[in-house]
Amino acid sequence: MSDTYILLSTIGAAFMATIAIIVRLKATKRPASAKKIILPPIFMSTGFLMFLYEPARPAWWQVIEALAVGMVFSILLIKTSNFEIKRNQIYLKRSKAFAFILVGLLIARIVFKLLIGDSVQFEELAGMFFLLAYGMIIPWRISMYRSYRKLEAEMKTNPPKKIIVPAET
Repeated sequence: MSDTYILLSTIGAAFMATIAIIVRLKATKRPASAKKIILPPIFMSTGFLMFLYEPARPAWWQVIEALAVGMVFSILLIKTSNFEIKRNQIYLKRSKAFAFILVGLLIARIVFKLLIGDSVQFEELAGMFFLLAYGMIIPWRISMYRSYRKLEAEMKTNPPKKIIVPAET
């Protein structure tokens, strides 16, 4: 694999990780919703169109391998994604570990690329990394959705008490 490809794709991955960290930190300032949890994997699913291009199709064992690695990595994201109730709304808790996890995943991606990059074609490797990312986002978002719905149901059965401040006379 050419050094230029490795350098450019690494810079691109670092840029994407930085954007993900910024977006995640901004998300903690606004209330969460089921729509905000469900839509990213749906939008990301358009990436499956890359598999219409035959060189991007990995072998079945590579598909299983990429999805399995993604699911293992999703555990880290699941553990750092928690919700809290503030001002009668559900918010995603800010996690200091999340940024470190994303950087760690980026480093793992670079290491994987360096280890298998010469034995797997560029297009096939792109397909494998997409599957790894999708295998990571689906369990993570399912977990987030379940946690969100659980908190939402809890709020309905035990609504927060409203504090009534007496008017000044």
